[in-house]
Amino acid sequence: MTKIEENYDVVIVGAGHAGCEAALACARLGMETICFTVSVDSIALMPCNPNIGGTSKGHLVRELDALGGEMGKNIDKTFIQSKMLNRSKGPAVHSLRAQADKQAYTREMRKTMENQEHLVIKQAEVSEIIVENGMCKGVKTISGATYFAKAVILATGVYLNSRCLFGEVIEPTGPNGLKNATHLTKSLIDHGITIYRFKTGTPARVDGDTIDRSKMEEQFGDVPVIPFSFETDPASVQKEQVSCWLTYTGEDIHRIIRENIHRSPLYAGVIEGVGPRYCPSIEDKVMKFPDKDRHQIFVEPEGLYTHEVYLSGFSSSLPEDVQHAMIHKLPGFENCKIVRNAYAIEYDCIDARQLNLSLEFKNIKGLYGAGQINGSSGYEEAAVQGLMAGINASLKILGRDPVVLDRSQAYIGVLIDDLVTKESHEPYRMMTSRAEYRLLLRQDNADLRLCEIGNKIGLISDARYSGVKIKKKLIDEEIIRMNSVHVGDTAKINDFLRSHGSSELNTGATLAELIRRPELDYFMLTDIDINRPELPEDIKEQVNIEIKYHGYIERQMQQVKQFKKLEGKKIPADINYDDVGSLRLEARQKLKLVRPENIGQAARISGVSPADISMLLVYLK
Repeated sequence: MTKIEENYDVVIVGAGHAGCEAALACARLGMETICFTVSVDSIALMPCNPNIGGTSKGHLVRELDALGGEMGKNIDKTFIQSKMLNRSKGPAVHSLRAQADKQAYTREMRKTMENQEHLVIKQAEVSEIIVENGMCKGVKTISGATYFAKAVILATGVYLNSRCLFGEVIEPTGPNGLKNATHLTKSLIDHGITIYRFKTGTPARVDGDTIDRSKMEEQFGDVPVIPFSFETDPASVQKEQVSCWLTYTGEDIHRIIRENIHRSPLYAGVIEGVGPRYCPSIEDKVMKFPDKDRHQIFVEPEGLYTHEVYLSGFSSSLPEDVQHAMIHKLPGFENCKIVRNAYAIEYDCIDARQLNLSLEFKNIKGLYGAGQINGSSGYEEAAVQGLMAGINASLKILGRDPVVLDRSQAYIGVLIDDLVTKESHEPYRMMTSRAEYRLLLRQDNADLRLCEIGNKIGLISDARYSGVKIKKKLIDEEIIRMNSVHVGDTAKINDFLRSHGSSELNTGATLAELIRRPELDYFMLTDIDINRPELPEDIKEQVNIEIKYHGYIERQMQQVKQFKKLEGKKIPADINYDDVGSLRLEARQKLKLVRPENIGQAARISGVSPADISMLLVYLK
């Protein structure tokens, strides 16, 4: 019987958060696209934490939305609690975070995928990539069917040769007991791709009807709710929210962990993969921070359809009996029923330094990596990589240049640059501290920064981009007005200043100068700003931030200019680093491996010193 053979523009391997964004981007750019998944029921699955966003991750979701991605819209439809984190700090680190109804989130994304033109969803396991003369030509499935394509995007998540572990129990399975993918890794290795072994973990889930919330601290959502997507009508997301709860570990739990730590597969050496530094298991926290007498545990609902709750901060790979003892020592959990045991999961991923900044493999053209296969962790990190891989695969087919966001343009740029440039032996997690220009890359201005790029790509409509241009014009006009309106040292003005704990005026001042006082802001000046125009809240917020932090923003803009100079010094793709005199051996080896695209990227490679960069600049001249 003849084997099945089909032709597409793009093949996506995996339908998690990276795969969904990649598939939708390709299809929306007119590519005939097929998206493979080991289970159609696992599309946009949230096997671990039931939320989208959080510190720095909220930035990624808003940037994704500004470029034409789907995650922000999907969580706006399916959230059950929303909160802006870090409000007590500066605007650079404000980050939106929303609890999701897990089942609704998956259902909505699947609905979006199924209704997208040019997109086919296929349940099958991909076992092989087809490579001819350094070009990826398609994939084969375990049944022997062949799917030819002009580009292939690997978005396999944590499914490659994955196994789940807790205590002595080791199961060859994907997350939540789903089938894993056991064939593709060999094909990748056969084609010269370097594979790493990483791990992550997830906490136990508990029946919320069996816990005592009176012993916990209630955590409410924000009122009003701020949507993730700039296109979502704020009025549509003002709804009744579900509370989360906060409890703490104590000495009893820490003692149980210390007495049983030898039974943890992590500490017994059974786990081969390296875990995330910034999302450790509870046993890691207790062993590495013995001075801490307690750790926060957030109790988060999994959705409106279930009583199940998620114990954020309590991931573990300890045996079932130890987990049982630990959980029942948590305040409020003395009589709880455990629905799912905590487990660690380890899986195959790649050394992302094998990728270009476009996320295309350097040695296999037409093959792209996106998401956890690239060594990252988190739904949001995966989604933005999927979007960028989908965009760049499509643009390549269309004969257009790839879109590469640099570190001064977006958190997405920081994330991808770090992945493909810096050596990483643990899952990469985005953090605000990784972004050098974070005051410029705020979550509130992602549309102003990136919608123009999204429009040029073809994922942001002209109508939406027109709205962004109008918004920018109103912001600029209001900033000019605030810098030109003067107030004098009148009794009314000084009474106003005293009432807000601010020093009186002896001479005149502009309204902008008053806003820059620590105790004042744009919103407070309504009483003395008699000709203020009616403006939407998001425009007022931008005006306030741009004026109040003007000096710091200007300083970062100057830093970006210097950064751009180094990024603008391109390195020829065919450079022979053996010809560059006086390069240290380590630098030569690292430069050959990463093959940076410009001097700025070269300078960020671990093991390449400023002296090496000087030698490289001399050679290029």
